[in-house]
Amino acid sequence: MALADVLVFWVHLTCASIWVGGSLFLGIVLAPMLGTIADSPADRLALMLRIGRRFNRIALPSFIILIITGIYNSRAFILQPNALIDSEYGIILLIKIVFVIVTLIIYVIHIRSIDIETENRIRNGDSNSYIQPVRSRIILLGRVIVGLSLIILFLGALLNNSGALMM
Repeated sequence: MALADVLVFWVHLTCASIWVGGSLFLGIVLAPMLGTIADSPADRLALMLRIGRRFNRIALPSFIILIITGIYNSRAFILQPNALIDSEYGIILLIKIVFVIVTLIIYVIHIRSIDIETENRIRNGDSNSYIQPVRSRIILLGRVIVGLSLIILFLGALLNNSGALMM
């Protein structure tokens, strides 16, 4: 394996660590702690939005780099579409690509769930009847993204094992 390939794979793994590790931290550590930091649901949501926007500054570039390095790492299969359906490795890669596309779509919906108007309403302390559905949607989409990301990691582990699933 050429040094360039090793470096690209290392960047891919580093970005996956940022993307998945950061997402798991937000969901498993930070979100439960917000209940002890902020008093009201609106305050918790406002704080989570600020932290989420800050995280997105590194998460989005990491996700884009993951896609680019993933394409680079799978270029041999992508350049030969038949290889995607003619081997176990190719099928796993194709499934991984589908999961990445779905994750990207849900991530875009997730970050666009809170527009400037919604964020201002939250900051101004609009009623809980408005905040709760927004909060629930954000939490659900975040959980789906983390779940999909963990599946993608598992598929990557299978690919690193040459696509062979030994039982």
